[in-house]
Amino acid sequence: MNFLGHLYFSENNLELMYANLFGDHIKGSNLKQYAVIIQKGIKLHRSIDNYIDTQPKVLKLMHQLYPELPKVTSIAIDLFFDYLLAKNWDDYHSKSYDIFLEEFYSYKPLNWADYPVEFHEFIHKMRTFKWMNYYNKFEGLQKACEGVSSRISFPNELINAPMIFLKHEKIITECFKEYMEDAIYFFQKKEINN
Repeated sequence: MNFLGHLYFSENNLELMYANLFGDHIKGSNLKQYAVIIQKGIKLHRSIDNYIDTQPKVLKLMHQLYPELPKVTSIAIDLFFDYLLAKNWDDYHSKSYDIFLEEFYSYKPLNWADYPVEFHEFIHKMRTFKWMNYYNKFEGLQKACEGVSSRISFPNELINAPMIFLKHEKIITECFKEYMEDAIYFFQKKEINN
């Protein structure tokens, strides 16, 4: 999942939300220089990525969409699932979408100084342009696909992903709902066991 999915699975903990997003900016396994909450966020980020990449229903969907979205299928599914999560937010969260995002945008993590400048800049852009506020609209999906497509270093079909989404909307939506049911159970169980 993309940014919104990572926030959603962060246990409604604003510190963990930032640490989770930071996980996308970190390579390697030596995390000792970071505060415990940041380490937890990085590990959670990787766990979410691994879970979606290995979930049988998602793998089946990837296989179905690959001919139309070669090399970028998993990226497209991440963006599709964030769009569907935002669009169906009230089915998955007790807070309204706008309030959830505003609480995230307005929060400053306690360990803010521990994050590198590049991450500060990334969060600043996210807050300023309110990227996720548009995730629940089809135009938001289009814009996200265009933006990510332009940052990929090789020629790709991601710019066409919104039209492919409409073509396969039923199977993508069914897969998303089944994935969410499984993932919610998995991450709640994981949270209880931590």
